[in-house]
Amino acid sequence: MMKHIVIIGGGITGLSAAFSLQNKIDQEQLPAKVTLLEANNRLGGKIETIHRDGFTIERGPDSYLGRKPAMTELIKSLGLDHDLTYNNTGQAYILHGKKLHPMPEGAVMGIPTKLSPFVTSGLFSMKGKARASYDLFLPKSNTSGDQSVGAFFKRRLGNEVVENLIEPLLSGIYAGNIDQISLKSTFPQFENIESKHRSLILGMKKTRQPSKKGKSSKGVFLTLKQGLSSLVDALESNLTNRIDIQTGVTVESILRKGEGYSISTLDSVIEADQVIVTTPGRNAAKFFNNEIRELIGEVPATSVATVAMAFPESAVPKDIEGTGFVVSKKSPYTITACTWTNQKWPHTTPEGSVLLRCYVGRAHDQTIVDESDEYILSKVLEDLEEVMGVKSEPDFYYVTRWKKAMPQYLVGHQENKDKVHSILGRDYPGVQLAGASFDGIGLPDCIVSGNQAAENVVRSLME
Repeated sequence: MMKHIVIIGGGITGLSAAFSLQNKIDQEQLPAKVTLLEANNRLGGKIETIHRDGFTIERGPDSYLGRKPAMTELIKSLGLDHDLTYNNTGQAYILHGKKLHPMPEGAVMGIPTKLSPFVTSGLFSMKGKARASYDLFLPKSNTSGDQSVGAFFKRRLGNEVVENLIEPLLSGIYAGNIDQISLKSTFPQFENIESKHRSLILGMKKTRQPSKKGKSSKGVFLTLKQGLSSLVDALESNLTNRIDIQTGVTVESILRKGEGYSISTLDSVIEADQVIVTTPGRNAAKFFNNEIRELIGEVPATSVATVAMAFPESAVPKDIEGTGFVVSKKSPYTITACTWTNQKWPHTTPEGSVLLRCYVGRAHDQTIVDESDEYILSKVLEDLEEVMGVKSEPDFYYVTRWKKAMPQYLVGHQENKDKVHSILGRDYPGVQLAGASFDGIGLPDCIVSGNQAAENVVRSLME
């Protein structure tokens, strides 16, 4: 008997789940079909690439961490590996007060592994440097259970190093409040290092890859030269007629019906045996009972906006070299980070031009995201003039808003996720929850999440 699997959401998680299901169904010769429902009129979710006048501009994520293999494996399976490229490395900066400070050499996610660059850095006072050195002597934590990222690093390295270096770096990833974000759900490796080596500094020195002779320009991030939307296009074109893709379809409810489910949209009712939900938790909450709704519906998410700006080379002073900067929370600026895209990703920008991408919106102040494009641009340009000496308007620009798009994994996130899965197994057998709200916000994390959901479905079908 033909089984019907419905995937709700056509972002990278849903597309990965569909592609994985297609391959597994064909491999196992299972009698099953798949429908993918996407509320927007295009696939890809936050992935969106613009090609204009020789520029390649990402409105969403621009790359992924190469050490997480899931995305590279997917890209290779689609025949796009010829287009893969690593980022150029270069000096990164912290904007603290009103000055750009070079990131101390040897700092790994803000943790110092070389003494001299840290001691000579202008980012910290002598008192702050001395406090950070306590990490070399402090005992392991006796904390049981989860803890916040901020509490962990402040205990090991002190407030000043956290506020001036670690917080801007980590907030650049999660756009959140590190005093509320779960360590276990975001950076469990640091907890493991403390457990194994006691000192973070000594542990990072021991586990860090030794640098090769001669400075390499190859970074740790990967992207596709034609833009990440080329991955979305390849996924869509490789999904055969076994996968029925429907865009512009909003799901209103999921109701248990015998051993399956009735999925109601604005225009129809679709019967399904298995369901994979990949939409953000706050959107998915309405599909479930109060127990699950309370666990996933109230998970906070931060709103951010990005401003991509194209300039002639002459508009940007040449004495600033590097890949960009992040901004400490106490600095008097609107922007939270700026990527010098043409230097980090040279393939994105034609000769004689500069491409900058700035970020605005903080966990404690997101109001600017709701302002007009013109207002956001004006505030960004004010900051760029003061920090980088950029005095002219860009040739063109794109403002992109991501409303409540950055899920915040608060302390206890893993425990809550386990509760959700337990309730799903009891009350909604055959329904999977996947995606950035639960299993990691990076593109490879979303792909792994989609693949795992597909694996769970196939295992169920074969029982």
